[in-house]
Amino acid sequence: MNEDILINITPQETRVALIVQGAVQELHIERTLTRGLAGNVYSGKVVRVLPGMQSAFIDIGLERAAFLHVADIWEARPHDGQNAAPTPIEKILFDGQVLTVQVIKDPIGTKGARLSTQISIAGRMLVYLPQDSHIGISQKIEKEADREALRARLQGLLPADEKGGYIVRTQAEEATDADIAADVEYLRKTWAAITNGARTKPATTLLHQDLSLAQRVLRDFVHEETATIQVDSRENYIALSAFAQTYTPSVLPRLQHYTGERPLFDLYGVEEEILRALGRRVDLKSGGYLIVDQTEAMTTIDVNTGGFVGGRNFADTIFKTNLEAAHAIARQLRLRNLGGIIILDFIDMENNEHRNAVLAELKKTLSRDRTKVSVSGFSALGLVEMTRKRTRESLAHILCEPCPACAGKGQVKTSRTICYEILRELLREAKQFNPREFRILASQEVVDLFLEEESQHLAMLGDFIGKKISLQVESAYHQEQYDVILM
Repeated sequence: MNEDILINITPQETRVALIVQGAVQELHIERTLTRGLAGNVYSGKVVRVLPGMQSAFIDIGLERAAFLHVADIWEARPHDGQNAAPTPIEKILFDGQVLTVQVIKDPIGTKGARLSTQISIAGRMLVYLPQDSHIGISQKIEKEADREALRARLQGLLPADEKGGYIVRTQAEEATDADIAADVEYLRKTWAAITNGARTKPATTLLHQDLSLAQRVLRDFVHEETATIQVDSRENYIALSAFAQTYTPSVLPRLQHYTGERPLFDLYGVEEEILRALGRRVDLKSGGYLIVDQTEAMTTIDVNTGGFVGGRNFADTIFKTNLEAAHAIARQLRLRNLGGIIILDFIDMENNEHRNAVLAELKKTLSRDRTKVSVSGFSALGLVEMTRKRTRESLAHILCEPCPACAGKGQVKTSRTICYEILRELLREAKQFNPREFRILASQEVVDLFLEEESQHLAMLGDFIGKKISLQVESAYHQEQYDVILM
């Protein structure tokens, strides 16, 4: 399947859309003010060691302290091939200690960035592991003969004083010895700059920053099925061409400058797709639909037949809806970048063959996902439990914030509920204070209800407390907001 990559670049943000057969499959957004941190190397300072959690908080100059677990401390791991337990963190770190760390997971929600002390620097064909002497080969290179040949080639190109290790990426299969040697030189120079900065610069300093989103697209996203990479900014097209010339020359023929009058994302319908990806409901072509609910702990996706009445019988209708939903779910996970625990509630199927077919179709469509995915079978309750690795914020968390009216609940109290809350508040205040008058400041909907259906209750309360009660509309107030003023 041919894939097109669209890169929309403005001074404030870069947006990347992956289009397969005319449909948007993935969206990546990087904002200049909140650029992703994964891959960055910092000089960090230990703020607090937590022996009970075998973890430590590290200050790397961000708003929140970052998190380092003992399993991510290279020095704590046994390096003699034995399965010994890692060294306790309190014997390795102490408060105030300065160490070189790399961000392996961006801050997500209320959680700080996750760190590792094992540094890895990604190049075009190799990943450099300066603290490890091991040479690994990408698992995508399956033939053992090819793996051994690549390992031998790399070992023959390494300098005599090389103490670090490497992971050979799939791009190295077609690379010349000169290309691999150039990658080795670039990675060693980068590591030398990091170590020099760690010695000379103060704590909480950024020592190395990963590539921008547009550059990472050229390095990591392009493969043999990529037809075109279209960039809508001439200045950035020239910069990306220069980057590709140096690091990914095979990409150059596919890199294009889009010069059309219509915005690039409008031409391919990406803007509409972004709006749909922020909604709860996803309509299927058959008439069925999905309901996607994202919470702090997990994401749930519910499948419904909706208006689909097709099939010869009810079981056939359910089966076809679930098959279509399996494809839609896989696409929505990538499009919205949903991670963590995900619960799929397919329509109940009594036929085991149908259940197995739906599960197989789901796994097949998920196999195209670049992010690690694990799927279990149907549970006793008919649910499919799965996990998708969290690598960055979801699309909704990047583009949206909790509603100021409902604070993220997804619903607000009715006007009548607020009216009754105000009546209780008036009675409470009247027992404690003795003002001349009570004034209610509330939204238009609440005041209208007091003037109409609830006018009798308001008058009865005024008579009971023996005070005048006046109403005032505050247009800036949302439905749940009100104040009782003592005049």
